[in-house]
Amino acid sequence: MTLEVVVQFAGGLVLLIAGGELLVRGASRLAELVGLSPLVIGLTVVAFGTSSPEVAVSLQSSLAGEADIAVGNVVGSNIFNILFILGLSSLILPLAVARRVIRSEGPVMIGVSFLFWLLALDGQMSRLEALMFVAGIVFYTGLLARQSRKETAAARNEGDRVLVEGKKKTARSLFLYGVFVVGGLLLLVVGSHWLVESAVAISRLFGVDELVIGLTVVAAGTSLPEVATSVVAAMKGERDIAVGNVIGSNVFNILCVIGLAGVVSPSGINVAAAALHFDIPIMVATAVACLPIFVSGNRISRWEGALFLFYYVAYTVFLVLDAKDHHAIPVFSSVMMWFVIPLTVLTLAIVALREWRNRTGVSA
Repeated sequence: MTLEVVVQFAGGLVLLIAGGELLVRGASRLAELVGLSPLVIGLTVVAFGTSSPEVAVSLQSSLAGEADIAVGNVVGSNIFNILFILGLSSLILPLAVARRVIRSEGPVMIGVSFLFWLLALDGQMSRLEALMFVAGIVFYTGLLARQSRKETAAARNEGDRVLVEGKKKTARSLFLYGVFVVGGLLLLVVGSHWLVESAVAISRLFGVDELVIGLTVVAAGTSLPEVATSVVAAMKGERDIAVGNVIGSNVFNILCVIGLAGVVSPSGINVAAAALHFDIPIMVATAVACLPIFVSGNRISRWEGALFLFYYVAYTVFLVLDAKDHHAIPVFSSVMMWFVIPLTVLTLAIVALREWRNRTGVSA
C-alpha cells in the first residue's frame, strides 16, 4: 500500500466534510428564498446532487461491461443509505420524520425498490425498462416541485409558517447560495472519486470480487456525500434535509442511476443471480423496514439508529465471510435468522403497539 493511496484516501474524506457543509448551508438558504420546503430540497437538489458519484461510477462500469459493479453500487448504496446513514444521523440527534415522508415519499421508495426487483427477476434490465425508469425520475421530480409550491403557498396563507420578512429574493442572494450548492457538490464528487479509487485499490489487494466490491467499498464510497450531508444536516438541526436526502437518493439511485446505466449499455444491464437472491431482497427489506420505524412517534430514535447500524455491520460481515467462503457462515446465518431478526421484529411490533395505544388512548 503506497503513501499516495493513503493521502488520496485522507484527502477524499476532507473534501467530503467540506462539501457537505457547503451543500447543506446553501440548500437550506435556497429553500427559504425560492419557496421550497427543506424536505423537498433534501429530496431533490441535495439528494440528486449527492448521488452524482453513483451516476458516474455506474455509467462508467456499464460502458466498461462491468455490470456487477454498476448494480452492486446502486443496491449497496441504498442499503448503506438507510442502515448506516440514517442510523448514524439519528445517533447524533433523533430525526423527526415529516408526515409527508410517511404518506408518500417512503411508499415511493418502497415501490420503486419492488419494481426494480420485479423487472430484474429475468436476470436483465432491458433498454426499454431503463428508459421507463428515466422517465419516472423526471415525472417524480416535477411532481415534488409542484406539490411543494402548493404546500408552501397554503402554509403562507394560513399563517402556519413564519416567514422572515427581512430576507429578499435578490439575485445576489440566489447566486451566492447557488455557488455554495454547486461548490459543495463539486467537492463531494471529487472527494468521493478520490476515496473510491483508493479504497478499491486497497480492496483488490485482498482479492475481493467485483460484486462484493460494488456492494461494499464502491457503494459506501459513493454514498459518502450522503453521509457527510446528512450528518452535517443533523448536527445543524436540518432534520428534513437529513431524512429527505436519504429517501430522495434511494429513489434517484434506482430510477436515474440504473435507468441511465441501462440506456447507455447496448444490451441493457445483466443482474447477477447472487444479487437477485440476496442483495436486492435485502435492499427491499430495508426500505420496507423504514415505515414502521418512521410511524413509531414520527421519528427515528437513537436506539432505532443503533439498530440500523447493527444490521449494516451484520450485512457487511456476511458479505466478507461469504466472499472468503468462511466456515463461520452457517453459524452466523443461523444466529441472525433464528434469533436476531425475530427479536428485532418482536421489539418493533411492541413499540408500534405501544405507540398506537398512546395515540388512540387504549389502555394496556
